[in-house]
Amino acid sequence: MEATLLQPFLEKKHDESRQGEAFAPFQEDPIPYKKHFYIESYGCQMNFADSEIVASILKEAGFGATRNIEIADLILLNTCSIREKAEQTVRKRLTEFKKLKKAKPSTLVGVLGCMAARLKSRFLEEEKLVDLVVGPDAYRTLPQLISEADGGQRSVNVLLSREETYADIAPVRLNSNGISGFVSIMRGCNNMCSFCVVPFTRGRERSRAPQSIYDECQDLFREGFKEVTLLGQNVDSYHWMPDLSIEEKTGITKDHYNRQPVNFAQLLEIVALISPELRVRFSTSHPKDITDAVLHTIARHENICKYIHLPLQSGSTRVLQLMNRSYTREWYMAKVERIRELIPECGISSDIIAGFCTETEEEHQDTLSMMSLAKFDLSYMFFYSERPGTLAQRRYEDDIPLAVKKRRLQEIVDLQGRLSHESNKRDLGKSFKVLIEGNSKKSDQQWMGRTSQNKVIVFPKNEQQLQPGDYAWVQVKECTQATLIGSIL
Repeated sequence: MEATLLQPFLEKKHDESRQGEAFAPFQEDPIPYKKHFYIESYGCQMNFADSEIVASILKEAGFGATRNIEIADLILLNTCSIREKAEQTVRKRLTEFKKLKKAKPSTLVGVLGCMAARLKSRFLEEEKLVDLVVGPDAYRTLPQLISEADGGQRSVNVLLSREETYADIAPVRLNSNGISGFVSIMRGCNNMCSFCVVPFTRGRERSRAPQSIYDECQDLFREGFKEVTLLGQNVDSYHWMPDLSIEEKTGITKDHYNRQPVNFAQLLEIVALISPELRVRFSTSHPKDITDAVLHTIARHENICKYIHLPLQSGSTRVLQLMNRSYTREWYMAKVERIRELIPECGISSDIIAGFCTETEEEHQDTLSMMSLAKFDLSYMFFYSERPGTLAQRRYEDDIPLAVKKRRLQEIVDLQGRLSHESNKRDLGKSFKVLIEGNSKKSDQQWMGRTSQNKVIVFPKNEQQLQPGDYAWVQVKECTQATLIGSIL
């Protein structure tokens, strides 16, 4: 990266006195708020990050967060529309909230996020399950909408924006472990995959200014966080292009590092240089957009985790074309090989859909063979769920019987289980730098952490004076399909 781009970031100094300081997980705010809100989040990491933005906006409006739903004056569900099952879960919760409202009629119930944008009229008019509906780009209007709903008016704002990034809002870290934090770097998606609702519920891509991303990551590190995950529907297409015309028109001079174009490889390096003690992850990548520049940046910095989530979706070129994924089977495999060439120790995970429209048995076998060739460490696997309003719903018939979808999915799951176990076996005897996140789920006598490759590892505490947020070198002694088991070196 050019020194002229990096220099302003390097000149910003840390407050070293706060490094390593424990940061308590989110607790009920001690300030005696008159009103309280309760929020549940579903779906992707972006939704959980958005809930932290919402919490900040509500705090400024005089609402304190609570985990006790019975005392809440405002109940919010931050929703996901990516699969039908997620929508069914939300509907069930809203029905349960309706019973709470009978006991406390003044309680307001709201739906946020992708499902809000897609089903606003049904929620408000047909089923009357909610008092307010707010889309992903309209969270700043929450105080106004709450005021309207308090007056008996059902309130809605699902307008999409070409500019909103919430860059100036400091998130309230809900239920944080104080070690790992999520930082949104962009919003929306331009890819128009035929099965996906995101372009319709979150709008077009827009990137957040690099200065605000840097500042948020640095603040997290000062507060004791040791890991940040940079989030976007497609982080590899991050591109900050300053609008210098504003400066020309107003005479207001922007910060130096917001006056130059910044791509994702450069942003990764900017964040990595905050401190070698701060781990950097990112999600999610699109195979067509991840560049050699990104791979070289990952390889160059020890604290950028050697892990890439690279959704495949299908191993059949014909099905990929129907999905509008913009790559072929051969192109994807070449990208995997390039990752392994430049970052030999890199972990790779994927997303896979079983039973997309018109998928044949032979094409299903193509997916299985592709998984075996790529040797994914982990996959997120689903059968196809038609989403209203998507290109696939308008163009293709959802013609694969549910029983066939489930059987194909089970075969994918079984194969991934074997691949994950084989991947873990290859780590036996190796040593990894592990970031300790907390106690193991099974025993408070063991630590749980993650390797740079995003693998979970558990190991005895012994007499070591360690605590969550510390790094430890751990040698792998045993493994299961999902977990590495080791001991501190």
